[in-house]
Amino acid sequence: MPELSHRRRMLVLAICCMSLLIVSLDNTVLNVALPSMQRELHASLSGLQWTIDAYTLVLASLLMLSGSTADRIGRRRVFKTGLVIFTLGSALCSVAPNLQTLVIFRMMQAIGGSMLNPVAMSIITNTFTDPKERARAIGVWGGVVGLSMAAGPLIGGLLVDSVGWRSIFWVNLPIGVAALILTWKFVPESRAGKARRPDPVGQLLVIGVLAGVTSTIIEVPSAGWTSPLILALICLAVLCLVALLVYEPRRPEPLIDLRFFRSAPFSGATAIAVCAFAALGGFLFVNTLYLQEVRNLSALHAGLYLLPMAAMTGICAPLSGRVVGSRGPRPSLIIAGVGMTVSGVLFAVLDAEAHTPLLLLGYVLFGFGFGWVNAPITNTAVSGMPRSQAGVAAAVASTSRQIGSTLGVAVLGAVLAGGVAASSGHGKAPASYIHDFTDAARPAWWILTACGLAVLVLGIVTSGDWARRSAQRAAARFEQDAPPASAAAGTGSSRAL
Repeated sequence: MPELSHRRRMLVLAICCMSLLIVSLDNTVLNVALPSMQRELHASLSGLQWTIDAYTLVLASLLMLSGSTADRIGRRRVFKTGLVIFTLGSALCSVAPNLQTLVIFRMMQAIGGSMLNPVAMSIITNTFTDPKERARAIGVWGGVVGLSMAAGPLIGGLLVDSVGWRSIFWVNLPIGVAALILTWKFVPESRAGKARRPDPVGQLLVIGVLAGVTSTIIEVPSAGWTSPLILALICLAVLCLVALLVYEPRRPEPLIDLRFFRSAPFSGATAIAVCAFAALGGFLFVNTLYLQEVRNLSALHAGLYLLPMAAMTGICAPLSGRVVGSRGPRPSLIIAGVGMTVSGVLFAVLDAEAHTPLLLLGYVLFGFGFGWVNAPITNTAVSGMPRSQAGVAAAVASTSRQIGSTLGVAVLGAVLAGGVAASSGHGKAPASYIHDFTDAARPAWWILTACGLAVLVLGIVTSGDWARRSAQRAAARFEQDAPPASAAAGTGSSRAL
């Protein structure tokens, strides 16, 4: 792709950030609306989990397919298609008559969303070729996540309290339409010199693994481990995982290229993404229910309580991008791991829910830690890989985020449901009392603490000299296996409109 002017590059970055905004804003707005949705649609706790996880499950399943498809047929083309589908799905969610149709329309949103974030990151990677400039652009990209966290609860709370929960999906419509028009006018087309062919078998196996694991975690509190449904889901996940590990290495162009994971920084970034976003997904899910169902706050007031966390994420994400650009990923990952771990300890050990000052301090620390984690994940995932594979590498990183978010909501929601059921068995109504909720949620906070500690340890281990040498070897292997330059030129990695 030809070098673009600075102004054009900034415009492309703004368009890509608009796509991230609507995808990220959708989930943060939805969390605040969960109690209202539960009352109107008569949903159970597992039903609320599915409104979030149906979206993230489909998103995680299709991200790698979207990334490789964009590399093959054109990133701008796939990006525009994703904007259309996501915007239409948002409109349908706003008129869903019941929980089942809402979940279906959320899955439609996810199909469109899978064509946005990884493809946008691939567009950014191919637009910003200078490593330091790219790191700063990724920092801005991460800052949009913080902006969505800050704006989401407030916008969602205001809309839910004034208009109703259905209006939260209207926010996506004008942004989606504007991003579509700007993409058509200003974003150049680009393709990989040699993109991989479709892998439908691998795609189905990935869906089987993720669906089996997520469904098991969500449904086991109500169905029990010996239920035929749970046993069938476990068998589905195990069989699909074994088949995936056997089948993919035999393909010349697999959906999941295991060569990526020969790079320790890339493998570390993938694992860190799962842990960090599992913590975020579970943290938002549990705290939203706590603030509205236990403290009886309105949706707007719950959003205001979460504002310190969101504000810290928005402040720290661009700073993290600059630090990654100048000093590498290790400082950001250490800060992120410490912040998230200390936040988890406040809730698990000191019962932060029962004391408002500690509660707000826990929110600030979690937002501070999470704000530092996104830039090093993204930069590490794409910086050591050939530009021709940028879409797939970014898709793997984005898939890891969505898998983490899916597992976070599923696991922490299931642990909370089990704790609530145990407390209720003693004749109490735990949702009515702060201390009962604290006891029920304590195991969830220990899981969150473990996620923060994993970010810290993995950040240290996978960002040293040994890790960098493994990344260099992996990149050299990619270059060795790449087609000759003359052959690559025939497919037009530099095509642009």
